[in-house]
Amino acid sequence: MYGGAFWALWNLPRPLALAAAQESTEPVVFTEHEWRTVEAITGRIVPTDHEPGAIEANCVNFIDKALANEDADLRPAYAAGLPSLDALARERHGNDFEALGPEAQDAVLIALEDDDAVRWPAEAGSAPEFFETVRTHTIIGLLADAKYGGNQDYVGWKVVGYPGPRHHVGGYTPAQMLGREPIRPIWDRE
Repeated sequence: MYGGAFWALWNLPRPLALAAAQESTEPVVFTEHEWRTVEAITGRIVPTDHEPGAIEANCVNFIDKALANEDADLRPAYAAGLPSLDALARERHGNDFEALGPEAQDAVLIALEDDDAVRWPAEAGSAPEFFETVRTHTIIGLLADAKYGGNQDYVGWKVVGYPGPRHHVGGYTPAQMLGREPIRPIWDRE
């Protein structure tokens, strides 16, 4: 349903989300409970292990600002999907999604991905489409420029070893390409 559109969204300027992210890290679209739920989902999609994950990257802030602006057409999917996710979590594990342990949260997300969620609302897309939407938003929030509200402290870029786009004008120097000079990452230059 949303697949190819995300590649375009990743590569298009997002001036409204940029402005919103620079203005505040407070929720714009999500209620407090929705914020915690989306944060918990992102934390299972890119969990914290020996490296920081989606929670440390503040992917939920990126998603909130994107839904308030350029991705506003996806707000109904989240508005319908999040309560249904909680209902599925309560039905199978006795509590809202954000209150479950990691194994139970994983089981709920696997049920979405496997289209094993009964009474899933059409407004959210299919359960697998909803999961893919949140997963894609999470990945973009982890890897997009931090100015858009995610990738806090360049967590995502540090994990994947990307030094940032603001290197030598014209690209890497020949000496950097050959490993003779270091490439200074953006977080060492600011």
